[in-house]
Amino acid sequence: MAIDAFLGKWCLISSEGFEEYMKELGVGMAMRKMGSMAKPDVYIIKDGDTITVKTESTFKTSQFSFKLGEKFEENTLDGRKTQTLVSLKDDGSLIQEQEWDGKKTTITRKLVDGQFDGGV
Repeated sequence: MAIDAFLGKWCLISSEGFEEYMKELGVGMAMRKMGSMAKPDVYIIKDGDTITVKTESTFKTSQFSFKLGEKFEENTLDGRKTQTLVSLKDDGSLIQEQEWDGKKTTITRKLVDGQFDGGV
């Protein structure tokens, strides 16, 4: 599957593991509950070889841009500065790997039956 399959506007159908992910990052309980209830719109846009992921919810809007397979510095919503690598796997999953302070997280985005799944 090419990155083009991800382009467009998506309503997140699942973010399985997101609350646990936020807990591991040290996010407080109230913010975890709000974050896990959010069903944001996700826009994935391609301009040349640069891809932008914009996430909009009633709580917050964020975005980051990258080139597949190239590390970049990401400023996350929770204030971390990470070295991030986004790649497209053979199974069609879009994998975002973040590294900071000796820690590492992986966010997996995929299309399931024509819908967007942004599980952690």
